[in-house]
Amino acid sequence: MAETPLIPEDAETAWRGVGDDDRLEVVVVGAGQAGLAIGFFLARQGRRFIILEAADAVGAAWRDRWDSLALFTPRRYDALPGVGFPGDPDGYPTRDEVVSYLTAYAETYKLPVVLNSAVRSLTQIDDGFQLECSDRRVRADQVVVATGPFQLPFTPALAGQLGPEVFQMHSTGYRQPRDVPAGTVLVVGGGNTGFQIATELAGTHTVHLSVGSRQTPLPQKVWHRDLFWWLTKTRLLNRTVDSRLGRRLSERETLIGSSPRQLRRLGVDLHPRAVSASNNTVNFADGTQLRVDAVVWATGYRPDYSWIKAPVLDAGGRVRHHRGVTNLPGLYFLGLYWQHTRGSALLGWVKDDAEYIATQVQTLVGSRKLPPDTANREHADAGESQGEPDHVEPQ
Repeated sequence: MAETPLIPEDAETAWRGVGDDDRLEVVVVGAGQAGLAIGFFLARQGRRFIILEAADAVGAAWRDRWDSLALFTPRRYDALPGVGFPGDPDGYPTRDEVVSYLTAYAETYKLPVVLNSAVRSLTQIDDGFQLECSDRRVRADQVVVATGPFQLPFTPALAGQLGPEVFQMHSTGYRQPRDVPAGTVLVVGGGNTGFQIATELAGTHTVHLSVGSRQTPLPQKVWHRDLFWWLTKTRLLNRTVDSRLGRRLSERETLIGSSPRQLRRLGVDLHPRAVSASNNTVNFADGTQLRVDAVVWATGYRPDYSWIKAPVLDAGGRVRHHRGVTNLPGLYFLGLYWQHTRGSALLGWVKDDAEYIATQVQTLVGSRKLPPDTANREHADAGESQGEPDHVEPQ
C-alpha cells in the first residue's frame, strides 16, 4: 500500500467540519469499490468532499455475500487506482480478501468516509443539491451516487405461493450449506451466483437449479491463460454498451467458469424458468414439477432510487444517463451494471468510469468559473468563521 495520504484528515474530523448550512464541493453516496475509486480521483483534484455510507463499514455489499465466494477475476485485474491487489496475481481473491483490501484502501488514502450515515433524500437546490442524512443535512455543488447494483434483494411473486413448510432465503442471506435444511433444494437464478451456490450445496444436498435467462457460458481458462487475459488483450472488455456487440452482450447472463455440464456432473438437475408454485411444489415452464424442502432465490437485485427527488429516473425507476452523467448538471452515477462497458461494475475496471466522472466534476467546476483553489479558500473561510476545521467522502 502507498504510504502518503491524499487527505490528511480522518472522517470523524471531516464530518464535524460540515454544518447544516455548509456546502461541500462533492458528496459521494456509497463507500464500496465505486465510491472509493471516485474518492481517489476527487482527492487528487484537491476537492472538498465526503463519502457517506449507510452501513457500519466500507465494502458492505461484499461483507453480505456467502463465505466461500471467490472472484472470477485474478488479483492482477482487481486493483483500484493507485494500489495493487496483494497476493498471487494469478490467484482469485476471496470475499474476505476483498473486504480487507477495500478497508485498507480507504485507510491508506485517508478517504473521508462517514459510516452509519444513510442518505434519506436527495433534492436539487439552486445550482446544487441537498442531502438529508440520518443525523443532519448536507449541501453540495455536485453529487456522485455510487451505491452500486446490489440494493434491494429481489424475490419473485411466486415465493408467496409456497407453503410455510418450505424454507426460503434470498442469496444475500446465504452464507454456507448448513444454513439450508437437509432435503431437496431448488436454487432459482441462472447467473454466476446461482451456479456457484448450487455447486457448493451439491456436496451436502439434493440440488436443482432453475434457469430462466439466456446465458453465455465462458471457461475460466483458455489455452492455459485466464479468460480475462484474453478479454483484455482483445479489448473485448472495452466494447461499450452503445456498440452492437455491447448491446448483445448486455442482454445475456455471462457465466464465468461455470456451465450446465459441470453442474450435471455434480448431480444437479437443471430446469427452465419457475412459473408458479403451490404448497411445496414448484412448476416450471416446460410443464414439469418438483417437490422441494427449501428454495434459495438467486434472483438478483433491483435498484432503489426512491430517495432521489430529481428528474433523472424513467417510469420504471431506472437512471437516465450516458456513462453515468445525467441530464441534471452535477449529478452522476457510478458502478452501474454495464454503465459503459462490461467492466463498469467489476472491481478492477470501475476506476475507468470513476476517472471519467471525476473529469466531468472538474469540467463543471471550471464552467461555473469556480476554480478548485478558489472553492477551497471559500470553504476554508466559512469553516473558520464558525470556529470549525477547514477540511472535510461508496459500496
